[in-house]
Amino acid sequence: MTSKSSRARDRFLMHALAIVLALLALSPFLWLVLMSFKTNAEIFRFPPRVLFEATWANYAALWTSDFRNSFANSLIVGVVSTVLSLLIGVPAAYALSRWTTRAGGTITLWILASRMAPPIAFTIPYFLVYRHLELLDTLTGLIIIYLTFNLSLVIWMMRPFYDQLPRSLEEAAWIDGATMWQGFYRIILPLSGPGLAATAILCFLFAWNDFFFALILTRTEAMTAPVAVVNFMNYEGWEWGRIAAGGTMIMLPVLIFSFLVRRYLVHGLTGGALKG
Repeated sequence: MTSKSSRARDRFLMHALAIVLALLALSPFLWLVLMSFKTNAEIFRFPPRVLFEATWANYAALWTSDFRNSFANSLIVGVVSTVLSLLIGVPAAYALSRWTTRAGGTITLWILASRMAPPIAFTIPYFLVYRHLELLDTLTGLIIIYLTFNLSLVIWMMRPFYDQLPRSLEEAAWIDGATMWQGFYRIILPLSGPGLAATAILCFLFAWNDFFFALILTRTEAMTAPVAVVNFMNYEGWEWGRIAAGGTMIMLPVLIFSFLVRRYLVHGLTGGALKG
């Protein structure tokens, strides 16, 4: 009985600790959501009230402004750059995985090193080139930026999956008459589904949440949602209700999407960690 009661107490303490940690982690997001339903006067009320008269005015004002176009821009840029990154990066990761010489590992290291550089190091070169090519304030320019940075992420994450898959699967397909790329698309690619899901999620999150490049390389036409929220900070005053509503709208799709595919995300991030 003592042993059972001790295990029950330990489980209770672990569950209580998990709940406390979850509340601490979620408290900023919950506070942001509450702010989005408050007026500016209610936001600055002290002490703050948990129970208050909610208003939809902040969301209504949000969608009658240019924010909805910026939201659509973020969605287009995120989806297109993610798809292109996977189309180019996944075959590249497979080729580097099957490259048996030492040069394959060296190339992979250099590709990963390009992702480690701080974004500000590329700002001036990109700005000058984009101005010359007339790509400033265009969705195409943002897609190219996110594509170049996401390619290294795709290769870095997908190569371990292909390293752990036995080559005998491809060789059996070749014996049956399949070409190298037929073996890849029909045999290897379906087996790397969790890795593809996790990689796609991370690529989309990078493009969706990016603020730095979108701020420097866009003005009005290609403005994304994170940059549009900053426009609510003006000389007349900071519209905290709209800022909170905009932050909630930006955060909500990511949270819902991540929750729906959380199983694939966990499997994808850990699936390539072991060999054999």
